Amino acid sequence: MQFSKLSIKWLIVILGLLTVFVAMYVFVIRDKKPESIPVDVVTEVQDLEPKYQIIGKSVQGRTIEGYTFGTASASSTRLLFVGGMHGGYEWNSVLLAYELIDYLEANPSELPANLIVSIIPSLNPDGVFSVTGKEGRFISANASKDQKILAAGRFNANNVDLNRNFDCNWQATSTWRSKVVSAGSAVFSEPEAKALKKFVDSNNPTAVIFWHSQSNAVYASKCNGDILPETLDIMNAYAKTSGYSAVKSFDAYPITGDAEGWLASIGIPAITVELKTHEDVEWERNLAGIKSLFEYYGPKR
Repeated sequence: MQFSKLSIKWLIVILGLLTVFVAMYVFVIRDKKPESIPVDVVTEVQDLEPKYQIIGKSVQGRTIEGYTFGTASASSTRLLFVGGMHGGYEWNSVLLAYELIDYLEANPSELPANLIVSIIPSLNPDGVFSVTGKEGRFISANASKDQKILAAGRFNANNVDLNRNFDCNWQATSTWRSKVVSAGSAVFSEPEAKALKKFVDSNNPTAVIFWHSQSNAVYASKCNGDILPETLDIMNAYAKTSGYSAVKSFDAYPITGDAEGWLASIGIPAITVELKTHEDVEWERNLAGIKSLFEYYGPKR
């Protein structure tokens, strides 16, 4: 087959046009960012995502998660909320913590600009798993009444009551109701307690709120000395708005090595919010309590 000079000329022109078109597609059309989504809008959406980190591992290797909302600055105030200290026995405290995470993701404007909120939803994930068979926000209320009576899931996988493993009058054994419970082999012997200590040491929260169940009250904290005035303030604020009773001192039975007392000993106000039951997150009343702390620690007018 023979080609004329004219045919060859047109073939070269066509190949040249194809080359130009392909180059335009690769460098202009394909890589062009959609003009309908401005960069500032994309950034705003990304800023709604909380900072996620694994702050430690449980005895059985499950992750202990931390979520943080807000942007740190020299004038920031950090509040720390902790759920699931007693694992599956108080699984509703875990769900309440995840409820707050979901709320802040959906309502970022509710968080005052000067506040940073950190949430550790499940400090004892092994205890949660032992009762629910699930982890994280996928847990459900499938613990039987018999299991709850036997305190299933209250302790970690070493059979230690984590809220007796902290540095406030620690002893190797302590009490829970009328029972003798293990407090570990030493202060902070348990990986879950170590994880909380490391987070507190690294982030120096202004105040810490623990969720437990089921005493229907808000308790202040102290370790040997007097209750910190700020502790009384936040206890009263949370109790007044949530409808829980405000109780300065837990005296139903002696407790040693509790996390709240340890925090008080290092000058950090801490309160314990005890939900009314083991079954409900009591969201509306706790949201009211949370907002009272946002107001207390928010910008002063």
